[in-house]
Amino acid sequence: MTENRPEGTPEFIGADITAVPGTDDLVAPSQTAGVAYVDADEADANYVDPELRKGRSLAVAALGTSQAIDNSEGGVVNTVFPLLIEAFGIDRGALGIISSISKFARGILGPIWAILADRFGKKIILFIVTGVWGLWTVATGFAQDYTWFLILYSIAVCGTVASEPILNGLMGDLFGRGERGKAFGTVRAIGTGAGMILTPLIGQFANFGTEGWRYAMWTMGGLSLVSGIMILLWVKEPKRTRSSVADDPDSGVFRLSDGIKLFKIPTISLLALMLPLVTSMVLFAFMNTFWVQVNGFTVQVAAILYVAFSAGSVIGSVLGGLTADLMVRKFGHRGRIAMMQIYLVAFSAITFIGFFFNWGTSFIYWVIIFLVGLVFPIGFSACVLPMVSTVVPTQLNATGFAMLFSLVQGIITAIMTIAVGFISESNLGFQNTIAIFVSGAYALNAIYWFVFYKVYPKDVALQRERTAQVSAGTF
Repeated sequence: MTENRPEGTPEFIGADITAVPGTDDLVAPSQTAGVAYVDADEADANYVDPELRKGRSLAVAALGTSQAIDNSEGGVVNTVFPLLIEAFGIDRGALGIISSISKFARGILGPIWAILADRFGKKIILFIVTGVWGLWTVATGFAQDYTWFLILYSIAVCGTVASEPILNGLMGDLFGRGERGKAFGTVRAIGTGAGMILTPLIGQFANFGTEGWRYAMWTMGGLSLVSGIMILLWVKEPKRTRSSVADDPDSGVFRLSDGIKLFKIPTISLLALMLPLVTSMVLFAFMNTFWVQVNGFTVQVAAILYVAFSAGSVIGSVLGGLTADLMVRKFGHRGRIAMMQIYLVAFSAITFIGFFFNWGTSFIYWVIIFLVGLVFPIGFSACVLPMVSTVVPTQLNATGFAMLFSLVQGIITAIMTIAVGFISESNLGFQNTIAIFVSGAYALNAIYWFVFYKVYPKDVALQRERTAQVSAGTF
């Protein structure tokens, strides 16, 4: 108990977590025999190898560009779907199926790519999946019917879905704990800014008629190759070493079973349970089609409207990251949780305003979509992603992101995308479907996040111990 502690001694939080005076770090006793553990002070928590610090600006630029191209490459169908309706004679139910392909691929293959990245190096795997794999997107542009389009597009997205968890793992390597909110926000801002240019350009391919979608595929595949070269030239990563503990030749090398073991970390398990309520990816699959079919925009103008969304996202990414880091400095690790709850309420409100009511093509609607974009990136780039990188063992950074946001979220979102596609064609209607599945889900999520206040700070304090356990082969 703390009532009789000597003056000046650390304040205890609970029975086993101790606050380090003057910092937002916590100390936890070791729970593993033979593994000594004391949490680092602020300087140590923010330490990054000087060799990795060199050229980080170029690395961030390359990773942000890669994220923009992969997102645009995977989402190009959402932009040009009205053209596919004309070319192949399909409906919104088909859009749900097409969009779900990338989500299923993300869930099934994302963790496999991340495992390969943790084993063979994040940089080389990222070069393959974000660069070389773009040739499959080029091939998709040559599809002669809907069946061949599905086959080639399915192969193409098998690569694009791999970049996000690997990229997020690299960010955890390149930036210390106190810099990650800003770093993740900057990468997302660069990615969104580049996407702000790419999306309207993709939309202008509608000027070529129903065949315009082919030019979009060819263009995105070529840009993917360029982004892969940028990664190869500009990105550095830590040298991978094998632990010699107990003379085990496999110690320190990731095993598939370790990916499942990450869920014994309470924060990771709670994040996984939260993911069915993160439905923004469902919204983005249908957003351009919503603007065309409900608001009355043309394909070309809807693509430009996406610029208003992206402009808001660029600003929101940077401001959100800086604000979340400030919240952590002021309120400790719980500040990031509070920031997430504020975000969830705000996103629920602005999406309800923007997609339940029909504003037509009025100027006010452009402002509303800008605000949707402004709020959208704050939650993940400023809150969730830094939280994951702060609790998982450092060797399993990419795998942690993949298990959560590729495997769990990918499969959940795939199923939900198919459902929303068909439900939106029912009597419920397009607008009511978005209000329930997006705005309603985010409102519930804001309440759910109260569960993190107790467990997250403890998991932060135990990260170093769990990192040591992985190296020792005892995790």
